[in-house]
Amino acid sequence: MPFAKAIPVTVITGFLGAGKTTLVRHLMTNAGGRRIALLINEFGDVGMDREILSACGIEGCGDDDIVELANGCLCCTVADEFLPTMEALIHRAAPPDHIVIETSGLALPKPLVQAFAWPEIRTRLTVDGVVAVIDGPAVAAGLFAEDPDAVQALRAADAAVDHDNPLEEVYTDQLLCADMVLVNKADLLDAATLAATLEQVRSGARPGVPVLAGHHGTVDPTVLLGMGMAVESNLDARPTHHDGPEGHDHDDFESHALPMPAVGGGFDGPQALADALAPVVQAGRVLRIKGTLDVPGKPMRLLVQGVGPRIQAHYDRPWRTDEPRAGTLVVIGLKGLDAEGLRERLGEVVAGPDQPASSA
Repeated sequence: MPFAKAIPVTVITGFLGAGKTTLVRHLMTNAGGRRIALLINEFGDVGMDREILSACGIEGCGDDDIVELANGCLCCTVADEFLPTMEALIHRAAPPDHIVIETSGLALPKPLVQAFAWPEIRTRLTVDGVVAVIDGPAVAAGLFAEDPDAVQALRAADAAVDHDNPLEEVYTDQLLCADMVLVNKADLLDAATLAATLEQVRSGARPGVPVLAGHHGTVDPTVLLGMGMAVESNLDARPTHHDGPEGHDHDDFESHALPMPAVGGGFDGPQALADALAPVVQAGRVLRIKGTLDVPGKPMRLLVQGVGPRIQAHYDRPWRTDEPRAGTLVVIGLKGLDAEGLRERLGEVVAGPDQPASSA
């Protein structure tokens, strides 16, 4: 007996801190009755994105609907982790209507899509579309762009910047594989800068790929889900930097989960703490920071997220009775990150000026 119609899969890719998790949360909130399964990939050992999504409070968004692959990149571990997970999803008694994969900020979408040709899943799944989420302000500032003049000017101003920066190749490969591009955080750009940024992104994408402006991931799910691109069948039309036998190496990056003390006094609200953390993050050359902190006297945990010096903080959900009220900040950066120094400096900020930066 032939199988039912193949389950569509949407791959959401994008660089560190571009807003992928926020977009996924919006899709789940506005699923319109679809049974959506989430497959989340993390770079590092601590599944912080899964924790953020698990706290969303969306009806029907339970542990069985969120599958995490930690400590690795989907494009590198498809055989060991990805395929068994996908097989488990399609063989459920009630398979999902749609699967959304949120890749790590360091993952390349093309090798992942190639895995959909494996015999175990190729008749049951189809890649409906690849969505690239782009950090609008970062591109406007000349970061992660393929404009040689802008990149060269940035490097010339900072002798510490690697002249063969692998971040640009990650960014461009994600862009070249996309069927739709969301330039996120558009609300942080003025009209002229936004128009120029959208044009720059269009010039780097494949011809005809829609490029949308958005903020906080608020895009109608009917736009992103149901594209019907069958991406696995036209990969040859998506050339990228890593098509050769050299493959893709993540040795240029590292992540660390840093234990944090309880938040001390003296902060006028969550954002004041986030603003105090920003100089330490910037000086430590951290690409991405995310995590939760314990604020004594508050029943909810404090969620911290940021890319570069732009850091935000807000209370996301109450602490559960079965979890320790322990703060952890995950930092991601280029190889050689001073993790111990960051732990001490970030801990000093979190603890406040009159408290030691000790942690459990």
